Amino acid sequence: MNLQGIVAVSGKPGLWKALAQNKNGYVLESLDAQKTKLVANLSTAKLAALSEITIFGVDEDIKLTDVFEQMKNAASIPDAKADGKKLRAFFFEVAPDHDEEKVYASDMKKVISWYQLLKDLPLFNEADPTVAPADAEAPVAEEPVAVEEIAEPAPAAAPKPKAKKATKKAE
Repeated sequence: MNLQGIVAVSGKPGLWKALAQNKNGYVLESLDAQKTKLVANLSTAKLAALSEITIFGVDEDIKLTDVFEQMKNAASIPDAKADGKKLRAFFFEVAPDHDEEKVYASDMKKVISWYQLLKDLPLFNEADPTVAPADAEAPVAEEPVAVEEIAEPAPAAAPKPKAKKATKKAE
C-alpha cells in the first residue's frame, strides 16, 4: 500500500495529497470528488502523513497501514456513522491489540472514513516504495575492519610576533 504523499490536515476534513512544497508550506489537493486545492501554511496547520500514523496498542503501537491491510480482508466494513459498539467490535477484528481506553469512537470513525476514501484509489493497491520486497535478497554487510590511527605529536607552534601599535608622534 503506497500512502506516500497522503496527509491529514488538522482542522480540515478528509485526506489530502501533497502536490508541491513552497517556502510557506505545502500545496495540497483533496482526494474527494471536488479536487479542492489548498495551501497549508506550516506555521498554522499541522500535517500528519498517513504512512507515519499509528494507533495506540496494548503492548506496542499499530501502524495505520497494517490496519488498512486487515480492513481489505475484512468481510464487511461498518458505516463510519455506526454506533460505538459496532465500531469497537469491528476494530477488535482488524486491530485486536488496540488499546480500548486510548482509542476513541471518533478515532475509529476517522480511520473507517479514510479507508472509504482510499480503497478505490490506484495507489491503495500499489506496493510501498519505501519497503523492500520480502523475496529480494538483502545485501550482506561486510564486517568493518578496525584501523588504528597513529596520533602524531603536533609540531610546536612558533609564537606569533606581536603586532606593533601605531602611535601618533606629537610634533
